[in-house]
Amino acid sequence: MTKKQAIPTVTVNGQVIPPQAIEYEFGRLVRFYSQHMPEEQVRAQAPVLQQRAVDQAIGAKLLFDQAAKLDLLVTDADVDEKFQEVSEQVGGAEKLAEALAKQGLSEADFRAQLTRGQRVEKLIAKVTEGVPDPRESDISAHFSAHKDEYKREVRVQAQHVLVKPKNGSPQAKFDAIAKLNEIRARVTAGGDFGAEAGAHSDCPSGKADGGSLGWFSRGMMVPEFDTAVFSMKVGELSDVIETPFGFHLIYKNDEEQAVEASFDDVRESIRDFLRHTARGEVVAAYVADLREKATVKIDA
Repeated sequence: MTKKQAIPTVTVNGQVIPPQAIEYEFGRLVRFYSQHMPEEQVRAQAPVLQQRAVDQAIGAKLLFDQAAKLDLLVTDADVDEKFQEVSEQVGGAEKLAEALAKQGLSEADFRAQLTRGQRVEKLIAKVTEGVPDPRESDISAHFSAHKDEYKREVRVQAQHVLVKPKNGSPQAKFDAIAKLNEIRARVTAGGDFGAEAGAHSDCPSGKADGGSLGWFSRGMMVPEFDTAVFSMKVGELSDVIETPFGFHLIYKNDEEQAVEASFDDVRESIRDFLRHTARGEVVAAYVADLREKATVKIDA
């Protein structure tokens, strides 16, 4: 999970930006950059992305307010189309109704939100009108300059069971190790590792995903865990290892070697990235102008 700092209190023209808005922007940035660079690089950039999330939340607030002032036309058909799109994304009208109920929103409230969002989309379309798409030579040049960034490093897939000692005493550590050794014996005898993780792991991944950590590259885990899992063979069960989080038992599911990226594989991804960047620069300049005229306060 990508770490982030505490969310500051931000006001724009006397109105507080909800922390959820900053969380949303942070998540959106993480998802976007995860499509264009290795996850470990995204993790390393977390503090920068956190600050950018604050700036984008401020920018979004300014754009919403400006779009409302301009009273850009949004038709019922526009809102209906967006409503249907969101409904399909969450699995249908019933799922959407359940999601809205959990948030305490009526359909009318949600449609009002969609209307405001559509106004902003129309404002951005107006601001970025005329921004050219990246040329093939631009895409090729970017690939040549950043080829290593599109190379996928060696990565592994693993499950683990984490047991945290109840305290720092030697006896508590002994008990944690003993518990994991019992689990190891059951798995070695044919027991299901995922079931053991679900029943006994102190890591959230245990309850949710049978201890699965998904795919990860070197350096993404703490050194002790990293060293152990990358020295194991696929299908191997580790001995008990200790990290700052506690004691672990690891099962290595799979491993993939480093893969060089080909231009054809990443062309469209780079095109999207450059298009997003070019439009982002124009919108950023527009927002900067709005911000100069606004009163913005950020309290850590």
